[in-house]
Amino acid sequence: MTVNEKAILVGVDGSDASYKATWWAANYAKHAGLTLQIVCAYSLPSYAAVSFDATYTAMGDDNVAHTDAQEILSKAKAIADEQGVEAATLIVTGDPSSVFVELSRNYNLIVIGNRGKGGLAERLLGTTSSSLPAYAYCPIVVVPYTDDDGNLMHLNNTITRVVVGSDESKWGLKALDIAADFAHQWGAQLTVLSAVPSFGGMGMFASGGSGGAEANSIMESYLEDLDVRIAPIQERYPDLVIAKSVVPGSAVTALTEASHNNDVVVVGSRGRGGFTGLILGSTSQGLLQHSVGPVYVVPRKYVEAAESRLDTVPASPADVSPKAIDDISGVQEVSVPTADPETAHSIEATIDPEHKA
Repeated sequence: MTVNEKAILVGVDGSDASYKATWWAANYAKHAGLTLQIVCAYSLPSYAAVSFDATYTAMGDDNVAHTDAQEILSKAKAIADEQGVEAATLIVTGDPSSVFVELSRNYNLIVIGNRGKGGLAERLLGTTSSSLPAYAYCPIVVVPYTDDDGNLMHLNNTITRVVVGSDESKWGLKALDIAADFAHQWGAQLTVLSAVPSFGGMGMFASGGSGGAEANSIMESYLEDLDVRIAPIQERYPDLVIAKSVVPGSAVTALTEASHNNDVVVVGSRGRGGFTGLILGSTSQGLLQHSVGPVYVVPRKYVEAAESRLDTVPASPADVSPKAIDDISGVQEVSVPTADPETAHSIEATIDPEHKA
């Protein structure tokens, strides 16, 4: 199978969360003129414990597992087909975390669903040390299924508002580049958010507090820095509407709150430790656990590859040396029939009752 640098890869495991990710990926692929590839991952003998919908009966029977994977791919393909997107289908056997990292060399974007328990989402997002968003070679979008209270999240067909967490690090700058390009593609408004650490306690930022003058000075400094970072973006995209937001406290908290009124949240990931720990870490801090909208993560390896080639424009998969899929152990391209449209309609009604074709 040849490398396709204009493709999106979406992972499915038969859960409603993964089908919702498929819907988002297909919608974006259609808008951006990209192709879509759908991958189903399973491993034996743990397959029966994973959150597949279906009919696994014989522990260790790879034929049954393979058949179930094909059925899952067939349903996901029907979701893509409903949006007029033709999708290729892959099956991955073995450890999905390591295989997805290798696959990430070859794609513009990988999309996965969240809120999974025991399934693909948990295996790819489970820990900071092994998480796909921290170690992938291409950006990752994590699509939430429900909010913290279990309410289904609605996804818009058209993206109108994008927010990006920005700082002066190379990760923050690359995330800003990516977010600007993404917002430009959709004709969306871009909000650039910068968080001011609460040095000396939050009281420093209270109106009329003893630290008021110093706090105002710090906020002004952050605004000036933000203007400097935004200037080349505005020059590159003169029609892009950009809003600025400088907030005291935690960037993760601010971005989680921003996910309620933006269609996509974009963040850069430093990899080991750093911001990744905040993105993926404790349930009290993790942006991926609490965002109610898709989170677009720009990983460390992706940023470093672009930096090594001295890129000054938004990165592409060409920043990373691709790896022939035939050379990645455990990956197999399969041809599956598309499930009937009624199946797709039923799934879509389940994953998003507000969805309108």
